[in-house]
Amino acid sequence: MSEYVLELKGITKAFPGVRALDQVQFQLKKGEIHALMGENGAGKSTFIKIITGVHLPDEGELYLNGERTEIKSPKDAQKLGIAAIYQHVTCFPDLSVTENIFMGHEKISRRAKRILWNDMHAEAKRLLQELGSNLDPRTKMGALSVAQQQIVEIAKALSMQARIIIMDEPTAALTTRESEELYKITEKLRDQGAAIIFISHRFEDMYRLASKVTVFRDSRYIGTWGVNDIANEDLIVAMVGREITQLFPKRQGEPGEELLRVEGLGKTGYFADISFSLKRGEILGLTGLVGAGRTEVCQAIFGITDYDKGRIFLRGEEIHIKHPWQAMESGIGYLPEDRQKQGLVLDWGIGRNITLSALDQLSSRGWVDEQKEAELAKSLAEKVQVKAQSIFDLASSLSGGNQQKVVVAKLLTAQLDVIILDEPTKGVDVGAKSAIYEMISELAAQGYGIIMVSSEMPEVIGMSDRVIVMREGRVTAALDAATVTQEAILEAAMVSQTIS
Repeated sequence: MSEYVLELKGITKAFPGVRALDQVQFQLKKGEIHALMGENGAGKSTFIKIITGVHLPDEGELYLNGERTEIKSPKDAQKLGIAAIYQHVTCFPDLSVTENIFMGHEKISRRAKRILWNDMHAEAKRLLQELGSNLDPRTKMGALSVAQQQIVEIAKALSMQARIIIMDEPTAALTTRESEELYKITEKLRDQGAAIIFISHRFEDMYRLASKVTVFRDSRYIGTWGVNDIANEDLIVAMVGREITQLFPKRQGEPGEELLRVEGLGKTGYFADISFSLKRGEILGLTGLVGAGRTEVCQAIFGITDYDKGRIFLRGEEIHIKHPWQAMESGIGYLPEDRQKQGLVLDWGIGRNITLSALDQLSSRGWVDEQKEAELAKSLAEKVQVKAQSIFDLASSLSGGNQQKVVVAKLLTAQLDVIILDEPTKGVDVGAKSAIYEMISELAAQGYGIIMVSSEMPEVIGMSDRVIVMREGRVTAALDAATVTQEAILEAAMVSQTIS
């Protein structure tokens, strides 16, 4: 009997023009949480699809409990006890929790040839309670939060007696509290004997859960280490192939004149008495716990939502913004937190996404000058260093970091002074983070005023000139980034405040 429940040897998979996996190996033990890390494009997604039967490898061998096995389809993987839980939950939103859990393996009475709904509801409730959830199995899936949907996905895996569970970026869209709940569930599954592959860009996930970590880079296997046996710096080098000695780039020069001033901004039930200023060439960090009201303030400044009280001044003059197009015309740009739903048209090419907000500049009498459009898109894509074969590649084909760069490039088609970046490095790997930090620093050096919303304290401290901390819709501290500490930010973020 092999000590490994899953073992891959020399796995290679190629697609037209790209080698997605090149002689990859991996070993997983029963009752183990094994982290898999690497930059976007390292081969992690193809690796998952090999194990779950979506793709067949061109070369290599796969073993389950020491026996060589071929997984030819997702149905094969399901029968073998393999399940995958993804960052973006693939569910049927208009069906109940029970229907989602038992989709494809419903309990059916052979004699009456009907679905045994009561049995399924009872089993769904038992599985959810086993995971510490009190969800009503009759609730529609679409009414649940992302964290609750992931619990349902785990219950679905358990309903199929899955013993190998792959979790792909499950914490990327979760709050700190929701992540901690997921950690507890994952540890419980491990203690019950499940073998778990935990894929994440977040080092805190790895340190909190995993006993081993494997790194892929450029479609190849780099190495496997005990989590406590490799330094964080060495792990970064393994992932990106180079030493990132200066993750947060230093900028020369002092911030200039005031660009933006917000005085007493308020919206009933969301935020109150928000005041701060932003100077030219300055990066202002806006942080706090998730739900503090940071995004709502930024959306009010950009005209996505309205505000009840307060005043906004731009370049010394009061402005009244009721719509995003007014904000753009005034010189304020906004990069939303959810780049895929709010920032990009994924089925369009890179170039068309970049020029979408500048069609009035590129058109005459209703016709777009395609040559001028392509030239503008190409120059801006190069300016923010988008990695792609051409501007005609679909936005959906890009890594998370490069998608983020395309959204920033779209902002640069307008004549802006202020750029609001809401969680600009969310869901991207450490290499992409470094590139985005360089881009933000360069924009500040060019004279843009940057408001950077972030939940990551090292990022806030490393990138900002000043830090504004929010809690429950109010500003609780304004700190100088040169002397600020994570402890000071956390203390300010946890000060009890209520909106009057």
